[in-house]
Amino acid sequence: MGEITALFVRKVVAAGVAEADDQNAILRTVGLTMDETDVKTMVADTDYYALLEKIAAVLDDATSFPLRVGASMRCDEYGAFGLAWKTAPSLRGSMERAARYARLLTSVAGYEVRYHAKGAYFLLHRSGPRSLGMRLSNEATLASALSIMREVSPDPVVPLEVHCRHAAPTSVVDHEAFFGCPLIFGSDLDGLLMSEETLVRANRLGDPAIAQYLKPHLDTELSAVSSQTSFQQILLRRISDRLSEGPPRAADVAREMGVSERTLHRRLAADGASFQGLLEQAQRHLAEGLLMQSDHSIAEIAFLTGYSEQSAFTRAFKRWVDQTPAVFRDNHAAH
Repeated sequence: MGEITALFVRKVVAAGVAEADDQNAILRTVGLTMDETDVKTMVADTDYYALLEKIAAVLDDATSFPLRVGASMRCDEYGAFGLAWKTAPSLRGSMERAARYARLLTSVAGYEVRYHAKGAYFLLHRSGPRSLGMRLSNEATLASALSIMREVSPDPVVPLEVHCRHAAPTSVVDHEAFFGCPLIFGSDLDGLLMSEETLVRANRLGDPAIAQYLKPHLDTELSAVSSQTSFQQILLRRISDRLSEGPPRAADVAREMGVSERTLHRRLAADGASFQGLLEQAQRHLAEGLLMQSDHSIAEIAFLTGYSEQSAFTRAFKRWVDQTPAVFRDNHAAH
């Protein structure tokens, strides 16, 4: 199970729930309060996605909900990460720092700066089923990225394009107004395409000395949160992305990661882990997410998690959580 900073949770609740008492009540369901502001506090990703769906379900119009979440983001709320973002010399530098230090905010998503003939994509990578909660989260994340780009730039920031893997919502009028550029839904990536002119623009508070001063601090924090999981997290994502094709072989995943199968097993063993254990962890995480956040049948979920037969999936799931998939889904819906 992955984690997401509580900062995002508080922003979601504030954007979707008007009354302070109601906000506190919802936050308590995931173990938080309005007074808790530490960006390092984490919440399970499944709880976060479920919270997004719960709030969206009671809104008259949820299409602008993730945009309001994104618009409320401010650099200073991100701690050292936000300071590094706004003191980078240029927007390109801010994006590159976000790609490097995203692990400080979440273990389930990563960022990439991918260069393009027109400039560069700021890409969001997040594996798992495209549930409503994840779709809302992805839109909020892209809106947040653009908000803090606009905060640090002395001039208006408008992407060339916005890409989303999921299908378009019922209306995209609010999206077009917020982003100010063409939106491409059903794309093969999630991200913002920024022009070269925008990338090289100096940030309002750009200060190379401060940015350089912060780097050792951020690297230390990154090492602390990633040391025991970085290799395993990468491996988990590789496995998760291929589950619908059947359980991947260790040799194939090792080749994709640029290591030998022997090295892969040795590195896992050094951390007290195994490939089979990570495979089952990926299957369980994906299965729980699909059961809680999708309308897929149990037979379809069995296939998507790498099982050729529903009976084998049911036996494995019961071994993991001591409940059948059907009972697990019913209990979650009741809760």
